[in-house]
Amino acid sequence: MGALQFIKTLDQDHVAAIVFSRPPLNVMNIAMMQEINAALEALRASPTAKVLVIKAEGKAFSAGVDVADHTRDKVKGMMKEFHRTFELLHSFKIPSIAVVDGAALGGGCELAIYCDMVVASERATFGQPEIKVGVFPPIAAAIFPRLVGRNRTVELLMSGESISATEAERIGLINRVFPVDGFEQHVDVFLSKITVQSKVILALTKRAVDTGLYRPCMEAISRAEDLYINEMMKTEDANEGLEAFMEKRQPQWKNR
Repeated sequence: MGALQFIKTLDQDHVAAIVFSRPPLNVMNIAMMQEINAALEALRASPTAKVLVIKAEGKAFSAGVDVADHTRDKVKGMMKEFHRTFELLHSFKIPSIAVVDGAALGGGCELAIYCDMVVASERATFGQPEIKVGVFPPIAAAIFPRLVGRNRTVELLMSGESISATEAERIGLINRVFPVDGFEQHVDVFLSKITVQSKVILALTKRAVDTGLYRPCMEAISRAEDLYINEMMKTEDANEGLEAFMEKRQPQWKNR
């Protein structure tokens, strides 16, 4: 793996970590996704790691995927890289934990929620605002119903509103919420409860939980992505919403 521009990696004390480092909001462009995927490939082979941690520097976990990479000329390449991220996470034998201290929005929220566990600080927020720019989030559409049920998923995706970490914990979207003061120490204690266990038994436990429950998961994601690229991105409103966002104006929906 060559020099990294947008992320950092760590592999020590039984913890493999990817740290987003693209200020100010860790917005993911295609180049950053490629770095994340290369890091996942490398860390998947770690002989000592018992858990994979994904976290971030700065005031946001990630504000999502760069809107400029959603345009018609780039969307297929972007979706290919983003899909690869979830394939790689899906293939990890060890459990993955997202550590969220700040906003996790759009693709950033999807990436966090796809991890096996999510811990957050009291100031963290979670949301899928894609509807406001005329698109929907394929990963969230596939994953959220498994966590919070269909109707709450429809509300979250169709309103585009963010929710607090406390609310996210209440509805089962994330695992734990810790105070901002001493957040890192709380996370370390949480991680220690995992890393003290047998690596092979952790892997087998993850497989046992996922058997049946997540077997059709990647198929559901693929179908949602197909709908995104081959139907939604051909509508006038999807392109109007994205253009309006980049031009910093309100979209004028044509409803077609």
